[in-house]
Amino acid sequence: MAAPGKLSTCRLPPLPTIREIIKLFRLQATKQLSQNFLLDLRLTDKIVRKAGSLANAYVYEVGPGPGGITRSILNADVAELLVVEKDTRFIPGLQMLSEAAPGKLRIVHGDVLTFKIEKAFSESLKRPWEDDPPNVHIIGNLPFSVSTPLIIKWLENISCRDGPFVYGRTQMTLTFQKEVAERLTANTGSKQRSRLSVMAQYLCNVRHIFTIPGRAFVPKPEVDVGVVHFTPLIQPKIEQPFKLVEKVVQNVFQFRRKYCHRGLGMLFPEAQRLENTGRLLELADIDPTLRPRQLSISHFKSLCEVYRRMCDEDPQLFAYNFREELRQRKTKKKEKQDDAKSYRL
Repeated sequence: MAAPGKLSTCRLPPLPTIREIIKLFRLQATKQLSQNFLLDLRLTDKIVRKAGSLANAYVYEVGPGPGGITRSILNADVAELLVVEKDTRFIPGLQMLSEAAPGKLRIVHGDVLTFKIEKAFSESLKRPWEDDPPNVHIIGNLPFSVSTPLIIKWLENISCRDGPFVYGRTQMTLTFQKEVAERLTANTGSKQRSRLSVMAQYLCNVRHIFTIPGRAFVPKPEVDVGVVHFTPLIQPKIEQPFKLVEKVVQNVFQFRRKYCHRGLGMLFPEAQRLENTGRLLELADIDPTLRPRQLSISHFKSLCEVYRRMCDEDPQLFAYNFREELRQRKTKKKEKQDDAKSYRL
């Protein structure tokens, strides 16, 4: 591990192109893993530039694949680059880069969804949450199949200030399907407004930096790709437990075309649904005929605060799941039908 604070410039020697690496190691994108390779180093350089100054920084790259973004990061004078790659086929090509940049590149064969990044870098890099972001960055061209669960996981880490955020307000520069990028950054009232919009924006400053056309990737995906930058906020806009916020937001948006009271009602058992939904909306001062996309972060803040008080009054309320209640009702109905058939026989 490079010593924090020691500035060292690095420019990679001449290497085979990414296209040549793919041929050399007979690499093919795996459809099941939603893999798409970005071969144009001008675009990978742009992604890295948009992450901010990486001179003497410690960078965690997720899903490096054949190493396009990896090269651009190494050429940005980083102190150390840690890459986590699940697919063993890419390891030899990454090892070639490691040999070209001695002491700069650490390769881990593992899964980004389970990798413990909080122990990967020196304790000396940690900064108080109220300070400027630490000299630690996350960068990645995420496979489409893991991008949403991974950003939700990291948002929860931000809320708890653990995982990659034990170092402070670690910044992230990540790729998503353009539609997902638009959802992450959608304003109140926008047609793209979604669960992701609220969950990301109550915890982070989120910017859709630029769009990469699908034709820039190999194989060409059916959609364009958005590059999104996240900076965790010093103070979250909703100061409630992540799981509580997530439950309220999920319930609201599961009926995104209905009035908001429809989804909010699913927070409560059927027997008390009408009464408790009315009480929630009244105490939160929310118009029940607003659509989910019309609800601002301030609206969700009020809803979460009132729902939290209702959960404190009834400790069993938070554990309630309307889908489980529906499943049990269907099971009982089937049992009655089976009993009736048995009786007739």
